[in-house]
Amino acid sequence: MWLKPEEVLLKNALKLWVTQKSSCYFILQRRRGHGEGGGRLTGRLVGALDAVLDSNARVAPFRILLQVPGSQVYSPIACGELLNGSDVYWAIATGATLEEINQHWDWLEQNLLHTLSVFDNKDDIASFVKGKVKALIAEETSSRLAEQEEEPEKFREALVKFEARFNFPEAEKLVTYYSCCCWKGRVPRQGWLYLSINHLCFYSFFLGKELKLVVPWVDIQKLERTSNVFLTDTIRITTQNKERDFSMFLNLDEVFKVMEQLADVTLRRLLDNEVFDLDPDLQEPSQITKRDLEARAQNEFFRAFFRLPRKEKLHEVVDCSLWTPFSRCHTAGRMFTSDSYICFASREDGCCKVVLPLREVVSIEKMEDTSLLPHPIIVSIRSKVAFQFIELRDRDSLVEALLVRLKQVHANHPVHYNTSADDDMASPVFHSTSMCSDHRFGDLEMVSSQNSEESEKEKSPLLHPDALFTAFQQSGSQSPDSRMSREQIKISLWNDHFVEYGRTVCMFRTEKIRKLVAMGIPESLRGRLWLLFSDAVTDLVSHPGYYGNLVEESLGKCCLVTEEIERDLHRSLPEHPAFQNETGIAALRRVLTAYAHRNPRIGYCQSMNILTSVLLLYAKEEEAFWLLVAVCERMLPDYFNHRVIGAQVDQSVFEELIKGHLPELAEHMNDLSALASISLSWFLTLFLSIMPLESAVNVVDCFFYDGIKAIFQLGLAVLEANAEDLCSSKDDGQALMILSRFLDHIKNEDSPGPPVGSHHTFFSDDQEPYPVTDIADLIRDSYEKFGDQSVEQIEHLRYKHRIRVLQGHEDTTKQNVLRVVIPEVSILPEDLEELYDLFKREHMMSCYWEQPRPVAPRHDPSRPYAEQYRIDARQFAHLFQLVSPWTCGAHTEILAERTFRLLDDNMDQLIEFKAFVSCLDIMYNGEMNEKIKLLYRLHIPPALTENDRDSQSPLKNPLLSTSRPLVFGKPNGGAVDYQKQLKQMIKDLAKEKDKTEKELPKMSQREFIQFCKTLYSMFHEDPEENDLYQAIATVTTLLLQIGEVGQRSSSSGSCSQECGEELRASAPSPEQDSVFSDTGKTPQEFPEEAEGDWTVSLEHILASLLTEQSLVNFFEKPLDMKSKLENAKINQYNLKTLEMSQSQSELKLSNL
Repeated sequence: MWLKPEEVLLKNALKLWVTQKSSCYFILQRRRGHGEGGGRLTGRLVGALDAVLDSNARVAPFRILLQVPGSQVYSPIACGELLNGSDVYWAIATGATLEEINQHWDWLEQNLLHTLSVFDNKDDIASFVKGKVKALIAEETSSRLAEQEEEPEKFREALVKFEARFNFPEAEKLVTYYSCCCWKGRVPRQGWLYLSINHLCFYSFFLGKELKLVVPWVDIQKLERTSNVFLTDTIRITTQNKERDFSMFLNLDEVFKVMEQLADVTLRRLLDNEVFDLDPDLQEPSQITKRDLEARAQNEFFRAFFRLPRKEKLHEVVDCSLWTPFSRCHTAGRMFTSDSYICFASREDGCCKVVLPLREVVSIEKMEDTSLLPHPIIVSIRSKVAFQFIELRDRDSLVEALLVRLKQVHANHPVHYNTSADDDMASPVFHSTSMCSDHRFGDLEMVSSQNSEESEKEKSPLLHPDALFTAFQQSGSQSPDSRMSREQIKISLWNDHFVEYGRTVCMFRTEKIRKLVAMGIPESLRGRLWLLFSDAVTDLVSHPGYYGNLVEESLGKCCLVTEEIERDLHRSLPEHPAFQNETGIAALRRVLTAYAHRNPRIGYCQSMNILTSVLLLYAKEEEAFWLLVAVCERMLPDYFNHRVIGAQVDQSVFEELIKGHLPELAEHMNDLSALASISLSWFLTLFLSIMPLESAVNVVDCFFYDGIKAIFQLGLAVLEANAEDLCSSKDDGQALMILSRFLDHIKNEDSPGPPVGSHHTFFSDDQEPYPVTDIADLIRDSYEKFGDQSVEQIEHLRYKHRIRVLQGHEDTTKQNVLRVVIPEVSILPEDLEELYDLFKREHMMSCYWEQPRPVAPRHDPSRPYAEQYRIDARQFAHLFQLVSPWTCGAHTEILAERTFRLLDDNMDQLIEFKAFVSCLDIMYNGEMNEKIKLLYRLHIPPALTENDRDSQSPLKNPLLSTSRPLVFGKPNGGAVDYQKQLKQMIKDLAKEKDKTEKELPKMSQREFIQFCKTLYSMFHEDPEENDLYQAIATVTTLLLQIGEVGQRSSSSGSCSQECGEELRASAPSPEQDSVFSDTGKTPQEFPEEAEGDWTVSLEHILASLLTEQSLVNFFEKPLDMKSKLENAKINQYNLKTLEMSQSQSELKLSNL
């Protein structure tokens, strides 16, 4: 590796380097102790010194120095002394191997050595060489990730160490590295922690002892910060079998965040590819950098905090102040800008938050600087409001970038102004109280929304034009006047708030609005405010006609999803009159079907029908659709999919929140998973399915304003209100009854309508009265007692628990696969578990380093458990070489290919774990006849093909010659006539053939030759090798004679006169004969054989092998699988990395 020229004083080198070769201007040196054997004291001391100081010499023990004889050099490292050039040198290159450093040496000799002699000034020589080396470094860096790091030189050095120490393929890119200690018991090992895209690696070398630790991210089950007796802050990595503690970081917060991001990205990319969409910058794992991970964390916080679409990418975060008219001052905070939004959040939590969609922005202008208003800009929006930001750094470049995005947004989504509005509306006024005094959501709201709605009505007359609650007001029992008056009071409070803080999506969001939401949104305003709080209104006005088109495209289509929707339609709020007739049912059907058509990956999940029913009550049909989009795709991410990963993650987060806020309850209920299971419906349906509707809609109000935080804190409030009863409960069933009864008696005293019958009530009327809880009081308590959770804290908890949930799914898959496989094989359960881990790891390694090969077909969480992980032929060959007892030297790979083709029944080039284990079970635990049958099948189609790379051989070779006599000498001097044994064997096989098994095709001579070659390969290096070779030669000759007898019989119509009569007398009818006749077989069963071809059957081979005891002993001897598995675990990575390195070298050579 070329180095940025670094000055070196040889008189201070303490003789740590030995000169290997030199020239007029360059010296090649070797680190003392390298290559001298580990036992030399000098080498051990120098190695320990390099490890402690993290010297590059540990991994790059060769270097090249530049020397300029006779030059006068001012040396900064020699305290400013003017030294003779012979004393001062520059290190310009290092190498891990002699070959690598020689390449640099050769380049210098060929390209620089002759050029340097023309320089008259010796100082110019040093400047020229240093400039040339820097140019080489810049050229090399341009193609490496080092250019994206803050300190490229140090990163390049760390990259060289990482590659040399762990020998990963080039595809395994280093992301970052840190100095730290790894604890082994109470003993710390100082070293370096390397974080790559797929692995966490640690390296330490001290006093001759080397420690290497490699942990794949997909094996990590817990990643947490802990404290112990010795250290207050430690990062603990937990895998299936071990815990590792790392400490003594310079910046532990930074390290933990990077590890958290890497673990989350990698696990979701590899284990949750059903729903996971990577950010565009992370689409190519080999290009991920530390900056990308930091940007991803910022993007996710930004989108979660302001509840924006997932596609939004954060561009700038700028400290500034915003003029807030309601407080008559500038409020300090931060401006966040993205592709389509300008957002502001005050430094004080809850003080002020603003979301400005660029489609609502009319202009962005710079104002003149003053002492009171430094660096101001004005952002004007369509509703006659202007927002003033001051104290903006780099204001000019920020405004320029914003104007470019504003122009692009308006070009993509043109805004139509309402020409019927007053003229003064076209020019925004800088005063936030200049909102229209009309208390309805009128023309000042989105005019483009009105236009799109009108066009939808013309295009799709079937869509319901209004919210269902307006058309299905329950009559027969009028609401009490007190309730109606309270509703009017709330409407008045909201209208006053609109006047002061704004009524559009660009309103100021403060603590005051949160209090109004907690009291319950008036029914007449509920749908509109849900649209504003969730920002679904942006999608609504940006996609005019989209919903109508979806409805038209999806209507009339029938599939599994539509059947599930139809089944659940009449279970959706059946107690509400809106869904007791076809109007409401039809609207619900259209919304659910349209969404399934929009997002087939989610399609339809249970509980979506309940949520959508409530949305239709308070919002128009198209608005309800976009609200559903907002909930499913950004407010409750990953909730509505095949495995409901998002809901399970939040259940796990909720469990930890219980431990933190309700420790007494957590202490009493040792297993909090029961409470977490009870709470699943709370998250999936936002309490709609377990609370009276008039109360649950207030919860939905809080959810649309505060997101999932509102559900967490309300859940804690419910548990806290019942903590005493829960602590006295005896089992999970009793706890469920306590919570269900409490939730069923939560009422909404301010609801203007009569209570809606609750279908979830299962308590009889004759029970004693149960105290009623008002929903407003419960929500207020939840904010006061548990409202301290921030969005950032919740996101970090989600990172932490997503690892556990995904690993829990992996464990469940593993246990289910083993449960299916164990009864069908004789392999011990613990060995099966090891095999599964090897099988899965082989799949994962291909995902790491063999991109862009298609991975999705090989791992599909939606498939049955036993088929979720599948491997291809290349992966199978690696595993076969590691765990198969039939090792055949160079022939092993060919045998693995044939085995794979045999197991690939459906010919999709993939096999699952069950097939893999069944094959191994025969090899290790099968009877001799089962093993021979497997070998036989491996040498006939489909396992053996015409294009098999080892099958193109002569039909006969010396070992298979039939010229040998069929009479062999016995050890005692006697003789055995195998011709007679042949006749008797044919008779016995014809009689004893098993009629129940499907008949295997006979083996041709070409296939038989391959069969024999495999047997010879299997016997290599066996302790009884000589006896086995002699036995197989005997059997081979016998089988060749059998084949030739059959060939003569087939070609002449009769056997020779010597044996033909006996065969006809004893053999069964042609329909039953399987020794020589193919009668009854169809071409579909196996290829038709030409008349007179040489063939031999499985029965012939098996009977012949049984005549040799040494062969019988070989196939019946017990085999040790445990030792194979232990070696496989150690060598699996080495075998894969070796193969990848070889393939990369071949690729480089082919490109030369």
